[in-house]
Amino acid sequence: MADAALLASQRRSLIVDLVRQSGAVRVSDLVEQFGVSDMTIRRDLDALVRAGVVQKVHGGAVAVPGGAVDEPGFEAKSGRESAAKAAVADAAASLVEPGTVVALSAGTTTYAIATRLLNIPHLTVVTNSLPIGDLLRTTAQERGSGTPSLLLTGGSPTRSAALVGPIADQAIRSLHVDLLILGAHGVSDRAGLTTPNLAEAQTNRALISSAQRIAVVADHTKWGVVGLSSFARLDEADLFITDDRLDTEVQTLLRDCVGTLIVASTTEPVGLTALP
Repeated sequence: MADAALLASQRRSLIVDLVRQSGAVRVSDLVEQFGVSDMTIRRDLDALVRAGVVQKVHGGAVAVPGGAVDEPGFEAKSGRESAAKAAVADAAASLVEPGTVVALSAGTTTYAIATRLLNIPHLTVVTNSLPIGDLLRTTAQERGSGTPSLLLTGGSPTRSAALVGPIADQAIRSLHVDLLILGAHGVSDRAGLTTPNLAEAQTNRALISSAQRIAVVADHTKWGVVGLSSFARLDEADLFITDDRLDTEVQTLLRDCVGTLIVASTTEPVGLTALP
């Protein structure tokens, strides 16, 4: 359906999804689908070429193998780096206090954190993650009471089961949360926190603007990965939680950039070191 009112970032994110699904897109088809000019679509493709996501061909564009658009689905990512993810999740969950409002961004690490919040009393969880929403809703149905209250943002789902777009962004901007626990597809000193999905980046920015404190959660495999879109600088993190398999030189760099670096042990169940 044509929608000329889409923001450029949202339209480009949809173009990326189309390229991912079919491997190629035609300018004429995109003009018809989005109800915009040929020149607008060509500017969108030029921007995606500069980002390394697509390669222009006559009349359209094709996917770049291994480009910044590559993003596995939620299920595919769930089993990766389970020890590191568990250590980071334990450390992050220990920061959540009863009676507060905590926001969890979408992702498998934040899902692991959500499983550790189920017994914290009088907690309210705001999330744009469908799996986290399902977890909290199912637990509440099984227990009847005593589980965290859930506020699901609404929006359009991405491949990684994140709710994004104008509806999600508007809902989030009307809220005030005590602590945001924020995951990322990739982290680097140059690009900061990144994601392959342009719309998800915009929704993450809305989450950041709603939060009093921001805790970034990223295991060692995320360092050096750069997705299509940046959504936060490293120095915007009040806390950065990672695992002890992250290179010590990178830990030093992070300690200079973020408010507090927390390094969780992958060998001790609740071991962690806070580096101010």
